[in-house]
Amino acid sequence: MLEKELETAIALARTAGAIILDFYEKDFEIEQKISADNFSEPVTIADRTASKIIVEGLAETFPNDGILSEEEFDDKKRLERQRVWIIDPLDGTQGFVKKDGDFAVQIGLSEKGEAVLGVVFLPLENILYFASKNNGAWMIDSNEVRKRLRVSGKTDFREMNLAVSRNHRSPNVNRVLQKFNLKREIKRGSVGLKIGLIARQIADLYIHFSPRTKHWDTCAPEIILREAGGNLTDIFGDKIVYNTADVHNHNGVLASNGAAHAQAVENLKPLLNEFGRLRVKSAKKN
Repeated sequence: MLEKELETAIALARTAGAIILDFYEKDFEIEQKISADNFSEPVTIADRTASKIIVEGLAETFPNDGILSEEEFDDKKRLERQRVWIIDPLDGTQGFVKKDGDFAVQIGLSEKGEAVLGVVFLPLENILYFASKNNGAWMIDSNEVRKRLRVSGKTDFREMNLAVSRNHRSPNVNRVLQKFNLKREIKRGSVGLKIGLIARQIADLYIHFSPRTKHWDTCAPEIILREAGGNLTDIFGDKIVYNTADVHNHNGVLASNGAAHAQAVENLKPLLNEFGRLRVKSAKKN
């Protein structure tokens, strides 16, 4: 199942990644795009070129599917489709701009609101993560060696590592480290990159409190993590439903090795009360 979809997404991710690296080695202009809540984010020609490559490739191969890309106008026609490709052509633009290497190409496929296929490609490291529903999660490393991904089975937080954002680290992370009594934190950029760390047993937990991540940040990483045995929900433990009119993950992101997920949700409850963080009930509505 989904062999053609996976083959196509991998090829497009690698092609887009090569173009991104070409821009990475040169000087490029940095623009600022303003979101609906007046939050400013950088965007470059690399973001837009990679998006064009991926969107055109998917539209040609799967003309009946819907497409949602961070860098394209969303006309909402995707809401009429059961299968929708959800794309972040350059996740971690901050890392790309700073040239710290932490960025990824992310291509996900949702079906009836569920993530069913994901490809995350790290161009600078030449590392590929991919998965499709019920077929396991896999990694192809820089030496082109294919490996099965499986999360850790740790349940003692004192033995677990927390993946945190390199460029958007929340001050609330300090309270998480204290409350959970975690071993240490690992700072990296890109949601897909951090989820990959959990799938590779380098980290065990990732908590993102901000409501500013969107479906293209989590769709591809989620199915990869789930197929590796982990879990990804919002910070309240609820499932993220894809291809809704509102693409914000208003209730944040909680990713784990799965074994410790339920306890992580419980540990977060008093902290969320402390932070005054309330569940946004309308986040899943079309």
